[in-house]
Amino acid sequence: MKFSIQPILENEQVILYPLQEEDFEALYAVASDPEIWEQHPNRDRWKKDVFRNFFDGAMQSKGAFKIVDKVTGKIAGSTRMYDYNEAENSILIGYTFYGTQYWGKGINKGVKAMMLDYLFRFVSRVYFHIGAGNIRSQIAISRIGAEKTGEQEVTYFGEKPKLNFVYAVDKGKWILNQK
Repeated sequence: MKFSIQPILENEQVILYPLQEEDFEALYAVASDPEIWEQHPNRDRWKKDVFRNFFDGAMQSKGAFKIVDKVTGKIAGSTRMYDYNEAENSILIGYTFYGTQYWGKGINKGVKAMMLDYLFRFVSRVYFHIGAGNIRSQIAISRIGAEKTGEQEVTYFGEKPKLNFVYAVDKGKWILNQK
């Protein structure tokens, strides 16, 4: 089924816009905080050259977003839809990060719910790759009902493979939990 992996999505807190090359400096201003990357598989992403590689991978994915705070108009972070698998009727969400000022405010849960609501119009399962050491993200993803289904070495764009945990949400379970 044909669908966009880069639609504009909006809820009461944020708007997801397709990431553009001209967003690099503003997104890097958010990503340049080392605290954001403490638990991520690549802890050096706060460095400009390392983040540039991450950003280039985001652009090539054609499924990356900038997350914009509706109150301030500033970029809050980024996320991505990628690796649509037509045979399995699944897709992945990942590469998500937020500026620390957005932590603990329900933004991530709202963004993931908005993305899942959109994607479940087209697929039956959504996966998430979460770094094995990223406890903060593992807790956050379990709060939306995702369940760990395995472990996988993931090669990020231009980087060495890193151990990730694989989480999944099935459409039927998501719909039941939203009632």
